[in-house]
Amino acid sequence: MNDVIPSDKTMAVSKLDWRQHAYRADLADARLRSQVRAEAFVDGWPAEVGNTALPLLRRPSLDAPMDSQVLPGEAVRVFEKSDDWAWVQCGHDGYVGYVASNGLTKPAAEPATHVVCARETVVLSDAEQVCAPLYNLSMGTAVRVTETGKRFHTLASGGYVFAEHLRAVDAIEADWVDVAQRLMGLPYLWGGRGASGIDCSGLVQVALAACGIGCPRDSDQQAAGLGQAVALDPALWRRGDAIYVRGHVVLDAGDGSVIHATGYRWSVIVEERQQCLDRLARMDRPVIAVRRPEVASDA
Repeated sequence: MNDVIPSDKTMAVSKLDWRQHAYRADLADARLRSQVRAEAFVDGWPAEVGNTALPLLRRPSLDAPMDSQVLPGEAVRVFEKSDDWAWVQCGHDGYVGYVASNGLTKPAAEPATHVVCARETVVLSDAEQVCAPLYNLSMGTAVRVTETGKRFHTLASGGYVFAEHLRAVDAIEADWVDVAQRLMGLPYLWGGRGASGIDCSGLVQVALAACGIGCPRDSDQQAAGLGQAVALDPALWRRGDAIYVRGHVVLDAGDGSVIHATGYRWSVIVEERQQCLDRLARMDRPVIAVRRPEVASDA
């Protein structure tokens, strides 16, 4: 996802990327004091998302574009808060936008211990499997487990989750293509990062996060700086490479196919690679970049 357009007010203040820097004509992040003009500067304060994923909107309005989603447990820095809206910057990728203020809570006193590794899981009020679910959690959601069981783990926030749907936070995965394939059939959703829907760059970001790899949010940002650049020669591409056209990204599955979240089929799909790229080229969207994500070294 990219091709987003800043507001006129933002453009008048600075040429900094408004997606990654919190500034408006009336208010800005204090860390930007020497870089932008604003009527006031604030340090902001930490918060985190509660039990429900929050749309990250471009403006404080329900009809504003949804640029991303913030998942339960993810950290944000709040620069402004009203009864309805909070203006925040996401901790995991630095994206700036507006979320519903009642969806935020104080940061947890203890760090998360586990991460949801299934496409989606349910939190139950008891471990007997006969109750209505309390809420659902998407892949990548971090939780704190207070008691482990053979079939269900107990969460600090209350409720039980099927043990095989969780992995320890330090047990990162090795193959982001495999992670992406678990999301097959998920609906396409502009700005989505969760089980309710996901977009092309969100799919890449969520899959890489499961493997401990940080990743920018939008496809243009990823194309410019994710991992290492790879030549635009298909003979040099390999499994896990991210292939970019204008406004879209697909993951090379290594077997002549790609996996991507696409409005073409309104879903996460696998498609023959050359067929996919030819179709995009006919739409005047040729390959413009290929990036190879890098696993962090322990050295």
